[in-house]
Amino acid sequence: MHASTPLVSIVTPAYNEEEHIHECIESVLSQTYSNWEYTIVNNSSKDGTKAIAEKYAAADSRIKVVTNQNTIPAIQNFNLALGQISPASKYCKMVLADDSMFPECLQRMVAVMEEHPTVGVVGAYGVRRRWILWAGMPYPDNFVLGRKICKERLLGGPYVFGSQSSVLYRSDLVRSHNPFFHEANIHADSEACLKLLKESDFGFVHQVLTFSRDDRPNSLLQASRQLNTAAPAFLYELETYGPYYLTAEEYADAMNRTIEGYYEFLGTSFLQRRNRKFWDFHKKELKQAGVKFKYTSVAIALLRLFRREFRRIRRRAYWGVEPQG
Repeated sequence: MHASTPLVSIVTPAYNEEEHIHECIESVLSQTYSNWEYTIVNNSSKDGTKAIAEKYAAADSRIKVVTNQNTIPAIQNFNLALGQISPASKYCKMVLADDSMFPECLQRMVAVMEEHPTVGVVGAYGVRRRWILWAGMPYPDNFVLGRKICKERLLGGPYVFGSQSSVLYRSDLVRSHNPFFHEANIHADSEACLKLLKESDFGFVHQVLTFSRDDRPNSLLQASRQLNTAAPAFLYELETYGPYYLTAEEYADAMNRTIEGYYEFLGTSFLQRRNRKFWDFHKKELKQAGVKFKYTSVAIALLRLFRREFRRIRRRAYWGVEPQG
């Protein structure tokens, strides 16, 4: 049985998750794939998280609970959790404590890994509220070269790497990168895929396999939305991994377009009268990327946006409807 169903190590980093962690654990227990072991890393929670996790561990020997002596930053705890995976595991999966898996998640993802031995990361569709996430892989393809999918991503293609909860990793690749996640990067999950796909390929399951919650206050996702950390994160990824995946001409063109788009976003943010914390954050991020922040560039971007909108309005007035193409 174990030859055809290799061991999967599942980890859940958790901090103050008493409201949702039972759903996460139950989703692991409901998997149609049974050869797994599960570690919950309690980040010194102040609520009932530990008691809930330990109750499940007492009932199922495949589950264990590790509790940190002190609360540590979230991504640092993600790395600590991945450090708990079994040396015997062939694959590993993280499921955040307020997320969950649908029953066939492990079965479908392991099947792609087993079909394509060079695959190091498998993704799938996920759902958040009413939205289906991470579409972009052409159906029915379930395999793409790592270099190809990363190049498409850095050139502005669809984002299919998902989140920490939506992917399955090959365990040997996780073990070979310590720490696995870049702890200074709030979008460390995306960077991890760009890093692993230097040495492996990408698989995808055309099925909704995970559920992500996005309504928790003070979460990484909420913090990211408030500042729009995705803009500087993509610039960082392009600057760091672009020279590897892109030609010199592609890289230069992508950098120009990305910086131009970044300034257009800042121009829109100026009209929204964002606070000082917002501007200090983006000035710092641009400086780290070697881009000098200029208010004149913000003004030029605003002018470009106004001209574009003015042309759109004129076309609409002329044609009566929005012209296509």
